Order: sequence, then structure tokens, then C-alpha cells
Amino acid sequence: MKFLLASIILVTAFTFSFAQNEQSPIVEKEIAYKDWTYKNLKGGGETNLRQFAIGKKLVMVVYWAPWCPNWKHDVGFVQELHTKYAKDGLAVIGVGEYDSTGKMKDFINQYKIAYPNVYESENLTARLTTTHYQQRTQAGDTRKWGSPWYVFLDPKTIETAGEFLTKSTTLVNGELMRAEAEKYIVGKLGVSAGGGVAIKSTEVEICEPDKKAAELIKP
Repeated sequence: MKFLLASIILVTAFTFSFAQNEQSPIVEKEIAYKDWTYKNLKGGGETNLRQFAIGKKLVMVVYWAPWCPNWKHDVGFVQELHTKYAKDGLAVIGVGEYDSTGKMKDFINQYKIAYPNVYESENLTARLTTTHYQQRTQAGDTRKWGSPWYVFLDPKTIETAGEFLTKSTTLVNGELMRAEAEKYIVGKLGVSAGGGVAIKSTEVEICEPDKKAAELIKP
């Protein structure tokens, strides 16, 4: 009986550890955000971000890693935003980082992600050499892995040519604060919100690729 009780407590603690996060507000930073062309995770070929943004009202770029518990907190909400607002001009695109393309594809299938995804890197050793790392650290993101990391682009302000899309970037150095994010998006799209979304706990769980269950339990 004692063993069963201890097991329940352990599972509960493990579950609550995954309910913790590192939310961050939407902010505007004076950093030059680079255009990119990355390989698609599904369907072959490549996607260029400048071309992807044409005809959209708002583009949300989300950088993610399939092993990251913090990204797992956000993935359902991001899919919900895509489902609710794609028809109104929101375009979500994911950029996979720091794992094999096979695991990225498995993650997309598991969570039934419908918006397009590309990838920049394919292993953990690329962390310090990715454009993702360079850009987010310029934006003041001090996290080790930076998953998830969001960039919002207004296609009307994107430069039509050159290395950079914009010199001033709206971004989130962490997980989305859900009510704030939806309010920001509907404001940019000029539509009504599709319903309120509860905000999660503000406690922090550090995203690491090699976390084990015992390490995730808070003291």
C-alpha cells in the first residue's frame, strides 16, 4: 500500500513538473531578423520565409525541439491558433531544431500539427552555430536551448529584398502567455477572438534534451 501511494505521489509530481513553464511577454526588439530558406519536413522541397509571408496578414515563426517539455506545453495552443485564425490571415510556420528529422516528423504526426514546418539543424551539437541561437541571444534570450522561441512578422513591413526581413522584430523569448498572445494576434488580424484561453502557471521548468523523470520533480 505504501509503495502504491509513493508511486501515485511520484507520478503526480512528475505530471505537475510538466505543467510548469517559462512564459514570456510579447516584446519588440531592435534586432535585424534574417530571411531564411530551409528544407521542408514534409513533402520535400524548401520554403523561403519572405515568399511564405506574401499575401498573409501576420506570420508567426516558432522555433522548437521535439524533446523539449516547454514546447509540449505550447504545441496544442499553437495548433489551435492556426485552426482558428488561418482563414483570417494568420500564417504559422515551425522551424525544427536540435534533433533528427525523423524525430521531428514523429512529433508532428503525434501532435497532428497541420501548419507547415521546416528544419534548420539536426543534432544537439549545432546549438551554438545556428542562426536561431544567434538571433535569439541578440534578443536577450538567456535560455540554453531557446525552445520554443517566437517571431511575429507583419508582411506589410517586410523588406522586399536583402539579407534581412526587418530591422525591428516582435518576439517571445519563451512560451506564449496565452491570453496575451491571442489578444495580440486578433488585434493584428482585425478580427474577434474565438474564445478565452486560460493562462498556465508561471513557474519555470528548464528545457533540456536529456531530462529524466526524477530530475523533473520539484523539491
